[in-house]
Amino acid sequence: MASLRCRRDPCGVICLILTYFSVFYADYVVIQYVLIPAYADSVWGTLHGSFFNLILLLLLACHSKAVFSDPGMVPLPETALDFSDLRSQSSRMSERGCEGWTVCSRCETYRPPRAHHCRVCQRCIRRMDHHCPWINNCVGELNQKYFIQFLFYTGIASLYSMVLVVWAWVWRIRNERDGEADKEGEETPSKHLIVAHYIILLVESVLFGVFVMVIFYDQLVSIITDETPIEQMKNRLMIKDRSASSSSLSSSSSQQPPHHLPHGTRKPKMALLREVFGRGSVFCWLLPLHSSPPSVGGIIYSALPDYDV
Repeated sequence: MASLRCRRDPCGVICLILTYFSVFYADYVVIQYVLIPAYADSVWGTLHGSFFNLILLLLLACHSKAVFSDPGMVPLPETALDFSDLRSQSSRMSERGCEGWTVCSRCETYRPPRAHHCRVCQRCIRRMDHHCPWINNCVGELNQKYFIQFLFYTGIASLYSMVLVVWAWVWRIRNERDGEADKEGEETPSKHLIVAHYIILLVESVLFGVFVMVIFYDQLVSIITDETPIEQMKNRLMIKDRSASSSSLSSSSSQQPPHHLPHGTRKPKMALLREVFGRGSVFCWLLPLHSSPPSVGGIIYSALPDYDV
């Protein structure tokens, strides 16, 4: 089943290949052209190499979990459903605590609150954030933790590689000025190659570092505000429509998005974070470990809510 969750999207496959190539290239440059020349006779070379590869190992582990984990797909019914009597069903839904369930015309099934349809995965995803080509999968309720961990370790690896490259570059320039370098005729070809690797890795680190840190911040804000980007866009459109159609500001401000709790009972920020990262130790938030499902709202659900069809 894990292999089926890796979409056959051409853009996603290319992004996966580019991700792994960038990681292994960064590791090659740091080990071969940064640590070995600069720390050949020092224990710091071993320490830096071990720590950098540990970060890359966690990065790849989190990325693999985000790629192959179920993002929270709404299960499809075994038989076709009859949606011809939706009005009578809506009253039964409210009586049995199934408010907020909607019908997906593409999946032809009922979906729980805050679930949205992904055009790439062609399935409804529970608490869908977005479809990310870099993991070739949706970011949803069940794999958002691994996606955020992947962003975190990518940012750390980018910053760490930038520091190492800059320091090695400065070390090399000082050695050349002090006359400790080898003969100029023998070193010139390799010098240009080393500088080229330094520049490429710096550009890669800056681009990926800034990119993932922006997304990382956006993900944390989305969790703390309990509002996915899709819900943010829908709520902004709703507010804009209300303000355009209503002459009274009080009537538009008194209404709230359907998935939010009343202001007095809104969940604390730490509770929202624990729903994503798990209820164990905060240290475990940094590891790609399977976390216990949230107790509120639950993640175990069937293809149908508890009402007659």
